[in-house]
Amino acid sequence: MPAPHRARKRFGQHFLVDRSVIDAIIASLALQPSDNVAEIGPGLGALTRPLLEALPHLTVVEIDRDIVARLAASYPPPRLTIHQGDALDFDFAALGPDLRLVGNLPYNISTPLLFHLLQFLPHLRDMTFMLQKEVVARMVAQPSTPDYGRLSVMLQRHCRLTWLLDVPPDAFDPPPKVDSAVVRLFPRTDKTPLDEARFAHVVAAAFGQRRKVLRNTLAGVVPAAAFPALAIDPGLRAENLSVAQFEALAAYTEAPS
Repeated sequence: MPAPHRARKRFGQHFLVDRSVIDAIIASLALQPSDNVAEIGPGLGALTRPLLEALPHLTVVEIDRDIVARLAASYPPPRLTIHQGDALDFDFAALGPDLRLVGNLPYNISTPLLFHLLQFLPHLRDMTFMLQKEVVARMVAQPSTPDYGRLSVMLQRHCRLTWLLDVPPDAFDPPPKVDSAVVRLFPRTDKTPLDEARFAHVVAAAFGQRRKVLRNTLAGVVPAAAFPALAIDPGLRAENLSVAQFEALAAYTEAPS
């Protein structure tokens, strides 16, 4: 019998152990046997086991070689396909269409991982993730609130988000020092067509210095004429603008009217 696995701080490992939370996540997925599902960071299998009870096959992406070895010893390849490596570098498009992503994400890479996943949205049906609660609050935040920022705007342009449930620290082993939450992201199909690189650049510049007003943060990025043309006050800060207003600024920058 293998020795107990010790959580590794460098991988941000906190293993989910609360059965009621596990059951709630699985129930929310309403899995069908034909679903194409991949789990990011399966860890000790808290979600992997119930996922495989509902699915004939599951794909996992795991960076920890010891955990990969445990999974390989526990499940045959026809049931579990294991990709050993960093999810930040993984090509999720290679897993096929209509992909559903699930995971208790390492909190130390959650934000860069969310940005990495945006490039694969055409291949995804949905994403259901456990994250630090304060990150989920930023993801779903509305304009002119303290949590609203670049992450809010970028994710809300590309996805509809649903905050599913809160999870206390004692649901994990070892317990993290923060509260957690489960959120689901659905790729949007109603987006205004835009140059995505331009949109991302405008948003990043606007939030680059949060306390400065738009006429300063977007100087040289967005033409000054855009503000009166779009009825946007250049004396506002980035946190005051809606996603639609950022889209309008990016569109004007591409092709001013």
